Amino acid sequence: MKKGLLLVFLLTHFFTAIAQSAPTERQLIENTIQLYFDGWATGDTTKVGKAMHASCHLKNYREGTFVDYSRSQYLSFFRPHPRPKNLTTRIVTIDVTDNMGSAKVEISTEKDLFTDYFNLMKTNEGWVIADKVSTRKSHKVVDVNAIQLQKEIIVEGLKRPWSMAFVSEEEVLISEKEGDLLQLNVVTKERKKVQGFPTDVEDSLGTFGDNTGKFEVLLDPDFKKNKYVYLSYAAKAPQGRTTKIVRAILENGALQQIKVLFIATPFTYERVHYGGGMAFGSDGKLYFTIGERLFTEKDEPALPIAQNKADKRGKIYRINSDGTIPSDNPTFGEKAIPGLYAMGIRAAQGITLNAKTNQLWFSEHGTHQGDELNVLKAGANYGWPMKTTGKYRFAEFERKPIEGNDYTEPAWSWSQTVAPTGIHFYSGNEFAAWNQHLLVGGLSKGSVWRLAVEGEIIKSAEELFTDERLRIRKVTQSPAGKLYLLSDELNGKLIRVKNGAF
Repeated sequence: MKKGLLLVFLLTHFFTAIAQSAPTERQLIENTIQLYFDGWATGDTTKVGKAMHASCHLKNYREGTFVDYSRSQYLSFFRPHPRPKNLTTRIVTIDVTDNMGSAKVEISTEKDLFTDYFNLMKTNEGWVIADKVSTRKSHKVVDVNAIQLQKEIIVEGLKRPWSMAFVSEEEVLISEKEGDLLQLNVVTKERKKVQGFPTDVEDSLGTFGDNTGKFEVLLDPDFKKNKYVYLSYAAKAPQGRTTKIVRAILENGALQQIKVLFIATPFTYERVHYGGGMAFGSDGKLYFTIGERLFTEKDEPALPIAQNKADKRGKIYRINSDGTIPSDNPTFGEKAIPGLYAMGIRAAQGITLNAKTNQLWFSEHGTHQGDELNVLKAGANYGWPMKTTGKYRFAEFERKPIEGNDYTEPAWSWSQTVAPTGIHFYSGNEFAAWNQHLLVGGLSKGSVWRLAVEGEIIKSAEELFTDERLRIRKVTQSPAGKLYLLSDELNGKLIRVKNGAF
């Protein structure tokens, strides 16, 4: 071998050996913890002190209280002593993020079993203990990703509940499609009727397929200050009924200063597909859905309702909270309805914000199959009735192409009928593995779906509670992250979904 190549070979192996022998950050943390326990086991304050930063505080947790010691106080307790018999220490976990680290250590002796939790930091002198918490209580290991689904009925006897909005962790507003707007305490189970609901509400006939009644209840993002609530419902007039969006002040158990924000004229006599889903975007604007109001495609005019920008039906709108129109709304041209944000909608009820991406998603009812989930886009046309992933009720329906139209594909569609309703992006610790997953309530066969979402792509879908089906109208969570469902029944239920693994 030539001298030059030999030199390169030797240097390469030399530096490789050095790199392989260099301790990792984890090993350095383990060395610091071992130094601490070597000193702790024999009362060697030099070793214990060297392992701890000068600002280190140590806490003992006993009988529900913490006793805090400074480094100097802690070291003053030590006296040289023989190493305890059968002493073992086991590092359970180590987590390293930049120059910070944490570790959990289990310690056992002949008489004791306890756990130490360390926070460490990396200094110029190496890794040192920043603080430590010790407990002699037996510990429970919780796998944050483990899920054992359980249902707990909080209340029942609700009249086909449609929506809920948490005023606080204990107080929730519930709208009954065939009943009242209620204020319910989830702890005491006390429920009160909220007074002052608009008198032009059209009650449901109580028959299958009648969508009429009270729909969404939504709190203003600044509710604690302004007390604004937003309501959608089927409003009646001599010429029929339609969807109405209003804002009110909730004060002393009553709706006051009711302001009409939108009326989805024309009034018609159909009792289906009102829409009524509402959500606030990250921009502070109010978004709401209005259904097409037709049961069958046979009744479509030459220019289908949802494709007519001058018809209020079959659309999604974006307005300011006082009903005025934002100046940056998309432009649909002349004769377009003010506030129009997206069109080509058949019967969308659920709409929700993904707080991580600031995108709004909405659910869409098909006819025979064709149920969809969509990402809301400014100016988009979602195609109804020009295209569908399902079938039409009127098999002979002829779609005449509309020149210049582009249609947005759904993010997801089901091969079976689901009848998706209220939807919600989960965020919390109880179901940590579900964070940013989309939860969807379904009416058909009674279902709850969990969909794993990455950006605008749904990676997987799982149907939950297949062995105990209920028509689910709404999925949401409380301010503290507790997960709740509303069942669409004559004897409707508010259900808490719990993780039995916790």
